[in-house]
Amino acid sequence: MAQLLLSLLYNKNKKRSGKPIKTRRNGSDITRTKRTEAQLTDFFGVDQLYRDLSVKGLATGQRTIKLPSGSSRTGGITMLCRQVIKASQRSKKYVCSWSRMRTAQKSSKGPGRQKQQQATRKTKKSIETYLEGEPRLPFVLSSVCFCLPTLPHPLRTSLIDSTHPQVYVNVKVIASPHRIISKNKTGTLPMSYPSLNFALGETIDMLRDQLQSFVAAELAPRAAQIDKDNLFPVDMWRKFGEMGVLGITVSEEYGGAGLGYLAHVVAMEEISRGSASVALSYGAHSNLCVNQINRNGSPAQKARYLPKLISGEHIGALAMSEPNAGSDVVSMKLRADKRGDRYVLNGSKTWITNGPDANTYVIYAKTDLQKAAHGISAFIVERDWKGFSRGSKFDKLGMRGSNTCELFFDDVEVPEENLLGTLDGGVRVLMSGLNYERVVLSGGPTGIMQACMDVVVPYIHDRKQFGQSIGEFQLIQGKVADMYTQLNASRAYLYAVAQACDRGETTRKDAAGVILYSAERATQMALDAIQILGGNGYINEFPAGRLLRDAKLYEIGAGTSEIRRMLIGRELFNETR
Repeated sequence: MAQLLLSLLYNKNKKRSGKPIKTRRNGSDITRTKRTEAQLTDFFGVDQLYRDLSVKGLATGQRTIKLPSGSSRTGGITMLCRQVIKASQRSKKYVCSWSRMRTAQKSSKGPGRQKQQQATRKTKKSIETYLEGEPRLPFVLSSVCFCLPTLPHPLRTSLIDSTHPQVYVNVKVIASPHRIISKNKTGTLPMSYPSLNFALGETIDMLRDQLQSFVAAELAPRAAQIDKDNLFPVDMWRKFGEMGVLGITVSEEYGGAGLGYLAHVVAMEEISRGSASVALSYGAHSNLCVNQINRNGSPAQKARYLPKLISGEHIGALAMSEPNAGSDVVSMKLRADKRGDRYVLNGSKTWITNGPDANTYVIYAKTDLQKAAHGISAFIVERDWKGFSRGSKFDKLGMRGSNTCELFFDDVEVPEENLLGTLDGGVRVLMSGLNYERVVLSGGPTGIMQACMDVVVPYIHDRKQFGQSIGEFQLIQGKVADMYTQLNASRAYLYAVAQACDRGETTRKDAAGVILYSAERATQMALDAIQILGGNGYINEFPAGRLLRDAKLYEIGAGTSEIRRMLIGRELFNETR
């Protein structure tokens, strides 16, 4: 899980003081000096991992929280923050820092009463600031005060600064529907409401929380502009790299998170909730390129290409489709002829997501024309190689900002060591990779469905007709009920198939089935969202139109809905002969 979750903000200018803190790193004791109020930059260094980190003095009394062996720095801090919140909820008292283990006592008069009143006013001000869109609130962890990006929920538990810089109080932040809709208009503050708990585990919950926080603060506010400008947000890749989600299925040996496909689909879902186009590029990078190299590459190939792809320094893409080989992909014409210790590529590819922006490409080509589908091989190609060029990006209906183009190969020489997998074994790489691609990309339409709910739920409270909220009308309630049901049905199917992938049990029909269902439901939900918003759904000030344009792609890419139905029906028939 190294570098999996969002990096914390550090104040590097605080002076050291106080007592030493003992930690364990790789089995040996390390003593570091405790800093005052703000940070322990050395203690929680960006590049340092700590195995058994024990912190005393959280909430009331002396208590110790010990992380499981192997926990990463960022994951461990998040776990501790969660423990702090739980402890404060149980005790119903202020959460105090290590250096001042005291709790503000209630008092009906005198100085204590004045402090209470000051705390109330300050807490109220903090809540108001939060509702106005203040992006950060303080968390407390032992003697270290962190300022983490807030979770994107208007109803949440927070730690708000109280009467003393080192004392924090547990409060409930509740936003009014009107303020929710004012934020949601631009897609920056998703609505929170009780929903089904799929019990995916604490690791997945932490990943989801951190991605929700990042997306609400960094991505969702830019989604409309990315769509309007049709520009790829290259700066996001470094940020994704710092979070560790670009190599989420890759082992820690190459800088990955060492997680599985369930974590991957959750990441895809949450990013898509904020911006479907960025999520599509994320899926093409992290699954189609990075995961393919991880699954089929040699140790030398992994060591050469994965670290920069996982850090976000490089962008990845996969090239499979051709102008006359879309659904019938094995009829591709791109040739790879062996000349000495190199393969020479000639031909073209099209509809390549990340094509204009990528540095590293996984390319499928015919190495033996006599073997038809069994004469396909996969290669790793670099952007700057002689003879390799890219066409202008397509001006698409949706998924704008996730750039797509044609690729051209004119005597492009590929070293023999860049053959990915075995010679003429590309169809196995292609088809097995396509199953994982369909599962992971299904997180995209699922995230769009949640984004539709984020728009609709606050709107039906805010919009008034005939003297009442439109959510009071049964026809509106019926639409919202269908949307909610379809969202959770898609999630249940998606999470089940992803868990099957992690167990090595995935099947072609379920990989096709989950993207078939979620893609078509996402398009319908976007249409329903537009209908509920009425005239507001038809203007670009609201995101419903963009969600519809983005959702439609998932009925076409990674195999059309018709191809998916054919595949599922054929598999079922053959399995029951």
